[in-house]
Amino acid sequence: MMKDALFVTTLLFLALGIGVLQECTFLIPYRRLLIHNYAGAIGLFAAILFLNLFAAIYMIGRKLFLKDTGRKLAHIEKQLRTGASISDELSERLDE
Repeated sequence: MMKDALFVTTLLFLALGIGVLQECTFLIPYRRLLIHNYAGAIGLFAAILFLNLFAAIYMIGRKLFLKDTGRKLAHIEKQLRTGASISDELSERLDE
C-alpha cells in the first residue's frame, strides 16, 4: 500500500513539476537569479508539497481499499478460536 502511494505521488509530483515548468517559460532569463536566491525556499515548498500529496493519497488509498478489514479479520479470528476450518466454509460456498 505504501509503495503504491509513493509511486502515485511521484507521478503526480512529476506531472505537476512539468506543468509548472511549461507555464513558466518566461522566467528562463532569470533562472540563475531565482536558483541563487530562492533555491532553499523552492526546495522546502516542494518537499512539503510532496509529503502532503503522499499523505493525501495514502489516506485515500486506505479508505478505499481497506474498507472492512477489521470486520473481516475479526471473522477469521472467530473461526480460528472456534476450531472451524476456513477451508470448510470456502468449499461450502463454492459448492452452492
